[in-house]
This record gives sequence, C-alpha cells and structure tokens, in this order.
Amino acid sequence: LKITCCYQTVLMEPSILSTMKAVVVQSTGGIDALQFKADHPTPAVPTGHALIKNEFAGLNFIDTYHRSGLYPRECPFVLGQEGGGTIVKLSDNSHGLKIGDRVAYGVFGSYAEYTSVPINKLVPIPDGLDMQTAVACMTQGLTAHYLSSSVGAGIAQPGDWVLVYGVGSGTGQWTAQMCKLRGYRVIGTTSRCKADNFDNQEDAASSFGCEKLIVLENAPGKSYALYTSVDIASEVMKVTDGTGCKLIIDGVGKSTYEISLKCLAKRGLFVSFGNASGAVPAFPVLRLLPQSAYMSRPKLNDYVATRE
Repeated sequence: LKITCCYQTVLMEPSILSTMKAVVVQSTGGIDALQFKADHPTPAVPTGHALIKNEFAGLNFIDTYHRSGLYPRECPFVLGQEGGGTIVKLSDNSHGLKIGDRVAYGVFGSYAEYTSVPINKLVPIPDGLDMQTAVACMTQGLTAHYLSSSVGAGIAQPGDWVLVYGVGSGTGQWTAQMCKLRGYRVIGTTSRCKADNFDNQEDAASSFGCEKLIVLENAPGKSYALYTSVDIASEVMKVTDGTGCKLIIDGVGKSTYEISLKCLAKRGLFVSFGNASGAVPAFPVLRLLPQSAYMSRPKLNDYVATRE
C-alpha cells in the first residue's frame, strides 16, 4: 500500500490500528508508576522514521532511572529504550530498508506494540541471528563495547589490570569478556548467589571472563551484592602486587565509588557509568591527585551518535 499526503511518501502495511498496547509512565515514581494501556495512540511516522512492530523489548536497569525520575523525562512517556521487530511503515526507503525487514534499535518507547524509530538508528538483523539475541546486543552489548574499547582508549594496555563490577550481570559480564578479548587482565566482582551457580569459583571466573573473581555476600534478603562484605580494595592491591587497576568500570555508583578511587593505579581511569546503588555524590577533584588519575562519567548515546 502506498499513500501520498502532505508531500511525504509513506510505505506501509495495511491494518495498522490507531491505538496500541503500551506500558506508560504518567508520573514518575515506584513500580506503581507503570500503567498498562490498551488504547495508547500508535506513534506517528514523521519524515526519516520507520514504524516497528515490536517482537521484543529490552529490560534494562536504566529503565528504573527513567521511571523514578532520576533521569528526567517529560511525562507521560512509554518506557523502554531498546527493542526489535519488523518494519511495518516507512517514511521513505532511502536507506535501503523495506517493509518486513527485521531490525533492532535503541531509542525510547519500546514497551509497546509499535515504536517510531529514526531510520538511521535501525540496525538490520542478519539472517541466522535470532531477534532476542539481536535486541540484547543493543543497550548492554553496545555499552560493554564502548566501555571496554573507546572510553579508556590508550590508558589501559594489554596486560594491564582492570576492575569490572557486577560481572554476573548482563552489562558487567559482556564488559569483562570484551576486556579479556582486548588483552586486559580482569578482576571482577559478583554476588555469591551468582557464583554459586557454578561448581567452583574458578569455573565462575572463567565463564565471566575474569582472571580473578571477588565473590561478595548477598545483601540480607536480596539477590544483589553487599559491597562491604569483602575489602575489595585490599583484594585488588593483593592481586595487582600493589599497583592497582589501570581501568575501573563501575556501574554500581554510590556504594562503590570510594572503593574504586582506592583501587586506581597511577594515571588510571575511573569510569562511573551507572547508579545501581544510587548516584555518585560530588567529591573534590583533589581526590584524584594521589594517583594522577582520570575520571569519566560517559553515556552510551554519545558513543553511537552516528552510524560510523
């Protein structure tokens, strides 16, 4: 079906309803802020966009930041920032895509039947790769890639020690494995409940991509780690013979930033990319002086701003 209106050519499949099912945040807050809507308006498809009929939506910890208001957004909004499905409407076909193509993407509004996505943000899914895996590659996979290869480029070298928190989680595990592929020697942390899924600690470390694994006790009644249960800084210094880590990748935040500062090697880089335990509070830049250290607070969008 081809419809021409307002000087814009739109290619589309028939039978796209004007409303859809979606998970909407009307006002930020706790889990109760999520509202299922069976009649949410299907998004428009402006010039340069495509409408995707979603098969999968990624669930990421960052979604809780948007839901709670830690990362402010204008309400109401559809939650989620990655998904995958098939193209059902195109504003144009200048990028070589067509109706029915399987694609993944990383833009807001994926907790819904349909998402309107800029065409230049669509990633075609190769034949032989399942949709679920492709969607998992977007937020977590791309985050792990830039953390291990771009943000600290030139600071850590093959053979250097790096510290990655939460290697039993999605992003942490991908990051540790990618760091290992780059020749770094990885120290990882994980909770006991995740390490206990393996026959022994060595098997867990190998699976996660770590040369050394620091196993932390779980917080009482929780599945996440209690970061005060082990003296991580002492363990890191013991493993590295007192030199510390050239690169520290920390998505935990408030509970670990002090530990991270203690674990830095001379001219090392502390990368704080998440707030799982809360946001890192302001601290004096002089805290970086003893190790002539660097610090970065990056975000994924600035590392995937263009297709290149």
